[in-house]
Amino acid sequence: MTRGVFVGVDVSKDRLDVAFRPSGEKLIVPNDRRGVTRLVRTISRLKPECVALEPSGGFERKLLERLSEEGAPVSMVNARNVREFARASGRLAKTDAIDAAVLAHFAEVMKPELRRLPDPETRKLRALITRRTQLVRMMTAEQNRRLQALESVRAGLSVIVRCLKKQIGVLDKQLAALIRATPAFRQKEELLRSAPGVGQVVSATLIAHLSELGTLNRKKIAALVGVAPFNRDSGKLKGKRAIWGGRSDVRSMLYMSTLVAVRLNPSLRVFHDRLRRAGKSPKVALTACMRKLVVMLNAMLKSGNRCVEERSRPLEMIAEPPPT
Repeated sequence: MTRGVFVGVDVSKDRLDVAFRPSGEKLIVPNDRRGVTRLVRTISRLKPECVALEPSGGFERKLLERLSEEGAPVSMVNARNVREFARASGRLAKTDAIDAAVLAHFAEVMKPELRRLPDPETRKLRALITRRTQLVRMMTAEQNRRLQALESVRAGLSVIVRCLKKQIGVLDKQLAALIRATPAFRQKEELLRSAPGVGQVVSATLIAHLSELGTLNRKKIAALVGVAPFNRDSGKLKGKRAIWGGRSDVRSMLYMSTLVAVRLNPSLRVFHDRLRRAGKSPKVALTACMRKLVVMLNAMLKSGNRCVEERSRPLEMIAEPPPT
């Protein structure tokens, strides 16, 4: 029986360290147009079962796009999972070459889910959402500094805050225009925004960073977002259940959305009040409402039905999450 080929690529700013299994061969190419072209040709010739990469601050984008164009089976794996796999395999040292070998071994043993590169509209929407989040964090930091700043520098901070607000407004217009111009985005947004507590930014974030919404069951979508509690039991010990992992950017937006939804959505308000009367802490009750909200939104997109809850008042754009 012929064994398949698995490729691990450790991406850095200047170069790509590549490892192949089961042959054990290694390759180093520059992370530029010529090096990426050479590597893609090599991988296409070998016809591997999986090419594993880790997120690397955007330096992996060129290679990911080229591999997707060639139809190569690419998997963007979680760096923490790969590091824990390396420790479990007895590899405690860490270099670029070792990381590439671990990635190839991880792909061979764990068979990670393959990833298709999103369409250009989704990539553009993600870029706009990411940039908006960056600007909001910068503005929040400047506003906090202005509170404690001396009068001699406060005026300068105010100028920066006004500039950032203006840029955020420009991005909001670009987001709205892109969603209106894309039928698939527009249909999803109409459904999502029919739910009390879901505004323009929240719906755009869900469309951009949670494309699986409406395609998975309730348990899987809650776990994907990171609002599903996991057991921590051993023998007679019954540990405290807690949420773990998930997509933090989506979860941050859902948190702010849920704060509004528990006031405007009757079913969520009743659910939240019942949990609080049962002795649940405010944080636990709100997390449970986040899970209920994402399950509700998932069902809406799956069925194509708008939310039947009536809004008690017009909603404005949901506020941003507090800085961490």
